Amino acid sequence: MAAVKRVSVRRGMAVAGAGMAVTLVIALAGCSASEVSPSTSPAAPAPSASAPAPTTAPVLDPAESATENLPYFDFISQNVLTANPEAGGRDFIDALAVGGFDKTQMELTPDRTTVDLAADSVLFSVRFNSECLVGQSGAATGYHSYVAPILASGTCLVGTTRPIDW
Repeated sequence: MAAVKRVSVRRGMAVAGAGMAVTLVIALAGCSASEVSPSTSPAAPAPSASAPAPTTAPVLDPAESATENLPYFDFISQNVLTANPEAGGRDFIDALAVGGFDKTQMELTPDRTTVDLAADSVLFSVRFNSECLVGQSGAATGYHSYVAPILASGTCLVGTTRPIDW
């Protein structure tokens, strides 16, 4: 009796496997490539190598949101890093102020740790139209930025910040 059950189980598994294979073949047949008919519209012209690329630099727009001004914030920060890849916090703050951001609305983390080692990265921010533009730069992390809500404390950065008193 055990031999009969074993054969029945094997037969059932074989039938189920064959059924799944047929289902798979049918499903994949629907994914086969169909013949592509030629387009009747002309192809788009290839860009000319001599055509100048748009080079419009972003500008500060105080009437817009922080998100809409993030490209300008990044533009200034990237220029700082282009001029000095090892830029410190003061470099970013000074450039943002020259770029039109309000220095009294800025925050900055220390460039040095509590044991007087160079910080892995520096964070800087600007409170702007009820939001925060936040940048981070460091040798290991590169440059990153984002827009964040103002914290309940009324600040943009968590933790210790240094005075911007210059």
